[in-house]
Amino acid sequence: MSKRIFYLYIRTKQERTIITNLGKSGTTPRRFILPATLRTSCSLLNRLRGQIQPLLLSIGIEFSKINPSPNFWTGLSLITSMIAAAFYGSASVIDHQYSYYFSVGGGIFLIISGFFDLVDGSVARVTKQTSKRGSFLDSTYDKISESIVYIGIAVGTLASPITCMIAITLSLLVSYVRARSESLGVPLQGIGIGERAERLLLLASIGMLPLEGSLQWAVIIVIIVAGFTLVQRVLEVNKQLSTTG
Repeated sequence: MSKRIFYLYIRTKQERTIITNLGKSGTTPRRFILPATLRTSCSLLNRLRGQIQPLLLSIGIEFSKINPSPNFWTGLSLITSMIAAAFYGSASVIDHQYSYYFSVGGGIFLIISGFFDLVDGSVARVTKQTSKRGSFLDSTYDKISESIVYIGIAVGTLASPITCMIAITLSLLVSYVRARSESLGVPLQGIGIGERAERLLLLASIGMLPLEGSLQWAVIIVIIVAGFTLVQRVLEVNKQLSTTG
């Protein structure tokens, strides 16, 4: 039976797939499969992000009428993530049979926090108030909010403290690799299947499922996604730096 190798590569505006039939050449080399899978996943998410840009623009216009300061929405995102963490953490001080409701409460506020995080960037672009200071505050608050959410989950015994620690570590590493690569002139925006927004959405939505240990599974899935994203970014940076020296 003939075997196939799938070469996938992404160009600036279009992804093309080349399928080469190798006839009776044996098994498919794995070195081609992994890059293809990584790039395809990344491409699909980038298309989705591109498609919602008009919606984000509309959101920015409407919310700038309420408060035109992007930093206001950044701070609001941090506050709502703290409320989410408080909900998660409170699960340990009540009867275990009610802990699910605190998971739902935490998930709702986590989604609200993520929404406000989208709003601050949209408002900044609409009002043309993008600045290095705003970018620094946004990035710092994002790391703080993501960390305290996992701390809240661990304190509330809704997931293993070890898995929460691994999730925090991988999430921060994903962000560090991007920051470090961009300092070297290698842009990584949109590279990876699990940026912060996707990770928190997974955590909140899966954690609200009416299943025993749903948040534990949510954290495990976030670990897998963050680890996959870390590999994607390291490979991408290594590839670009190897060609430039």
